[in-house]
Amino acid sequence: MALGNHSTILEFVLLGLSVDPHVQALLFVLFLGIYILTLMGNLLMLLVVRADPQLHTPMYFFLSHLSFLDFCFSSATVPKLLENLLSQRKTISVGGCLAQVFFLFESGGTEACLLSSMAYDRYVAICQPLHYGQRMSNQLCMGLVWGSWGLGFLNAFINTLLAMNLDFCGDYFIPHYSCELPSLFPLSCSDISTSVTVLLCSGLLHGIGTCFLIVYSYTPIVSTILSISSSSGRKKAFSTCSSHLTVVLLFYGSGSLRYLLPASGSPLELIFSVQYSVITPLVNPLIYSLKNNQVKSAVRRTLRKYLQYIEQLA
Repeated sequence: MALGNHSTILEFVLLGLSVDPHVQALLFVLFLGIYILTLMGNLLMLLVVRADPQLHTPMYFFLSHLSFLDFCFSSATVPKLLENLLSQRKTISVGGCLAQVFFLFESGGTEACLLSSMAYDRYVAICQPLHYGQRMSNQLCMGLVWGSWGLGFLNAFINTLLAMNLDFCGDYFIPHYSCELPSLFPLSCSDISTSVTVLLCSGLLHGIGTCFLIVYSYTPIVSTILSISSSSGRKKAFSTCSSHLTVVLLFYGSGSLRYLLPASGSPLELIFSVQYSVITPLVNPLIYSLKNNQVKSAVRRTLRKYLQYIEQLA
């Protein structure tokens, strides 16, 4: 990516979460712990889904991609946040800033599309269980996943390409701990109307559009669950959707609130940003493992198998 007209300002200053050195030290320990747990949780989920044959189903195929996305989502922001918490000069180059914007858009846009694909999977499993194997074929699952990645990349590429053509001059302080596109607009001395319009349209497509698809899938799901006569049957059917619904609410709730707020660096804005870019990638594998007996059993089997392998080597 050529940086074009960014010769006026070569780097930005990320103001971060706090200017107090003692608070920064505490935040470093906190976010380092969160990041390590996020990496371990999502890598463990990837390993278990790949290693356990009982999890080689469409639902867990989507879940493995969600874990990889959460791994990428967290890695796009947290390492730079940790570096700045320990550094006196909390700077990021213009190129590094735009790269961070790209990977945030790529991860966020892909995750939104993937969550809507997972909603369709739940619709087929509950509303058309006899045709599940036929409807959720390997070809369709691969198409949904790679389509999600493709739409996420296209969204990120267009928004980042427009941002690369902006001139940044004057103020170079970003009231945030990471580079997000709304935070860059106030720093530009170029016409940002096109970039704002494209950001709005892509936000509607990946936010409202995918949210509509999820609601559209869950409307017949709820109707089907309520029509089940036995309470145990209703509980079992709902339990297959509860993890996905929890993840959807966390992701869309904090993400939409973040982008509806003006880019001011207010504490509320930073809290919502931390929620969807740091906390959500941490809790997603916990939600799916703690609320899913099949995953918990698979984790135990996988850990037991690898422990036995290590004992044999010793």
